[in-house]
Amino acid sequence: MTSREDVQAYLDRLDLPVESVAEDMWMVSTAEGAELIVHYAPPVLVLRVRVMPAPADEARASGLFRKLLEFNARDLVHGSYGLEGDHVVLTDALLLSDLDFSEFEASVDSLALALASHVSALAAFGER
Repeated sequence: MTSREDVQAYLDRLDLPVESVAEDMWMVSTAEGAELIVHYAPPVLVLRVRVMPAPADEARASGLFRKLLEFNARDLVHGSYGLEGDHVVLTDALLLSDLDFSEFEASVDSLALALASHVSALAAFGER
């Protein structure tokens, strides 16, 4: 099983700014400026980034949610979009039982790529 120390070593290998924000939780600043939270929570490692506030207007929210479901079905290899309270988040969970650096790095890269490629489409649903 991948230990907390292994995860710390994986984070160090990313060559990105990393800050410990709580016990077993780190914030990774991606090259695109997103703040990716990595949470060691056996038996999984959870990766989460807050994307944007959900629109208050029901019509705008409905359009956004449809777009997020389309992205989930078509574009995402790792993770999925979802709601956490009033915010859209992008999350992934990796099993710690056999997690290696390549799988961890692929998840981080996939989430960062999704954010970078979806930002303009999602911005259209932001509050005005």
